Amino acid sequence: MNNQPLTMRSNTKPIQVKLKLSAFTLTEVLVVLIIIGILILLALPSLMPLITKAKSTEAKIQLQHLYTLEKTYFFEYSKYSNDLSEVSFEQQPLSSDGGQANYKIEITEASGNSFKAKATAVVDFDGDGIYNVWEIDHNKNLKETTKD
Repeated sequence: MNNQPLTMRSNTKPIQVKLKLSAFTLTEVLVVLIIIGILILLALPSLMPLITKAKSTEAKIQLQHLYTLEKTYFFEYSKYSNDLSEVSFEQQPLSSDGGQANYKIEITEASGNSFKAKATAVVDFDGDGIYNVWEIDHNKNLKETTKD
């Protein structure tokens, strides 16, 4: 018997694969980003009315919710309330205070048989210095009193 240690030899060589990846240069990426930025700046003024309209949906929904709460309160107590917490309305934290709500909701007048509430924007959506205001009354007449 042969007392030599058994060694294994491999006749295979490591396979080397050369991949060539195609990529964009930094200059090409920057040019594309600049073009996209210019297109956005051109389109933004025409989109501002749509942005304002979308944000005013928040005011309409909140005022309709307040109307429902006031009606419920009226059916229970035979009068309308001028206190938001009394009708269980919770004002969401305003965007001016670090929250997400764009409208401050308040009851401007309330009596035994009528009420009026308004939602005033805390953000000037189009930057013209005019803040959007919506109102609702006891007959569910919802109207925009000040357009932004």
